[in-house]
Amino acid sequence: MNEFEWLRQTRALREPVTPRRDLWPDLDAALDAAGTGAPPARRRSQRYQAWLLAASFAGMALFAGGIAVHLRDRPLATNTASVTPDAARWRPTDPRLAGAAVELDAASMELRQAMQQAPGSPALQRLLFRTQKQQSQLRQMEHQAG
Repeated sequence: MNEFEWLRQTRALREPVTPRRDLWPDLDAALDAAGTGAPPARRRSQRYQAWLLAASFAGMALFAGGIAVHLRDRPLATNTASVTPDAARWRPTDPRLAGAAVELDAASMELRQAMQQAPGSPALQRLLFRTQKQQSQLRQMEHQAG
């Protein structure tokens, strides 16, 4: 098939086409059947919408529950102020833990500086709390190592 035949076929698509048979008798029969007791499409769509509404409420409930659990586990702002400057200067005697202690101290200092610029940031508070928790775990590791 070449380009000229494609153009001829596309021009033929512009011409009106009459249906092979009359569609009105089928439409009348379908409308009569709908009025005699067959469930209308509207009733089915209303049931479908009711299920969608119930599913959306269930999804919103799960979403709200997830947020509540997340907020419940979030540390309070008072936890971030409990670290003293002396605790930030702690250096482990075990050389294997010294590098981690230096990194955690630097991260803690950077987070405190960032919190001075944005004191109400919950993300920074969470990061500082996690850093303090890791420092505490490092101290416990040193204590257990002897």
